[in-house]
This record gives sequence, structure tokens and C-alpha cells, in this order.
Amino acid sequence: MNSSKIALLLFLAVLLPGCSNYYKAPPKAADYYYLNQDKNLTAIGRVALVEMDNDSSYPQISADITEAIHQALQKKQVFGLAVIRQTENSWRSLQLAPDSTYTLEQLSAIRRTLKCGAIITGTVTQYQPYPHMVIGLRLKLLDLTDGQLIWALEQVWDSADKTTEHRIKDYFQHQKRSGFAPLREELAVISPLEFIKFVTYEVAETL
Repeated sequence: MNSSKIALLLFLAVLLPGCSNYYKAPPKAADYYYLNQDKNLTAIGRVALVEMDNDSSYPQISADITEAIHQALQKKQVFGLAVIRQTENSWRSLQLAPDSTYTLEQLSAIRRTLKCGAIITGTVTQYQPYPHMVIGLRLKLLDLTDGQLIWALEQVWDSADKTTEHRIKDYFQHQKRSGFAPLREELAVISPLEFIKFVTYEVAETL
């Protein structure tokens, strides 16, 4: 190897470690989702986030996850957002079954009643706080003007899974920059609140 190549390698060896302090790749978002590229999210206007249905045996978890999704999406500032509880008269009056398909008349009724251009509905398909944290979600964002699907996601997050473990680590390194990051990473796999925040952050990152 000639002297110029050796000099170049030495230069890169010195330069690259220094550069690593200035750039870190963002954490990977949720894997299984659909996003309609023909729809402009910023043109939707107000979106109603309906409190999620719950297939788990923990009644409170749907309200907790709905609120966490609300906060995560607000941080993205993609569209205006309002939470609609399933106990509210405005939602109950529509008499819509979970995971139903909507007729044009129903879409129009939802739009008038909830005063929004689109709606997010979903289900907590799984929730397990022990022996390790597991959350499963199914969500969709529907355009109320034409009934087209704008966005959909279905995924299970399992804290015992190595891929999820790595993503939790990335999440705390990039979003929770602090000397306590390693401690928070450990807390995320045993604390429902921290794990929900991680999951809903990944949900919001798909939009």
C-alpha cells in the first residue's frame, strides 16, 4: 500500500469517530402500516380521535392509550385533533359498531356530528403488563369526504422481543437525551406508562 493510501486511512480513522458525535440515525418506527401517498395530511383539517375499543381484559388501558396517542400526534402537529370518548352523546348517537364499514350517509353524519374532516378509530388488540410488557394496536384514519383510507397500522410490541428492545434504546437515546437514559430504558420494559409512551411515539412517527 503506498504512502498516500496510508495517509488517507489514517485521516478517516481520526475523522469518523469525531463525526459520530454529530449524527445519529433516527429510531425505526412501527413496521406494519399503510399511508396513502395520494392524500395530503396537512389538508385534512380537524381529525376526531375516537377512544379505542378494547379486546384486552384491562378496561382502563384503551382510555390510557387513546390519551397517549393524542399527545404523541399533537407533538407531530400534522393536523388538528380532538378526542371523542365513546361515552359521549355525540358518538353514541351515531350508533356505529366497532370496525364497521361506513356508507356515504354515515360518513356525512359523522362529519356533521363530530365536526371533522377525518376520523381515527382503533382497537387495543392485546395488553399484557406482566411477565413482560405487550401492547397490540389496530388503527385507521379515514377521510370522511370520500371514505378513502388515509392511514392504517396494525402491530404488536413485545418488550421481550430483541428488536423492540433495541428500538426502546434508540427511543431513549434520541427522544429522552439524559444521563439517566440507561435507567429509563430498563424502566420502559416494566413501567406501563413508559412503554405506552414508547409505543405511541412509534405510532405517531408513521404519519
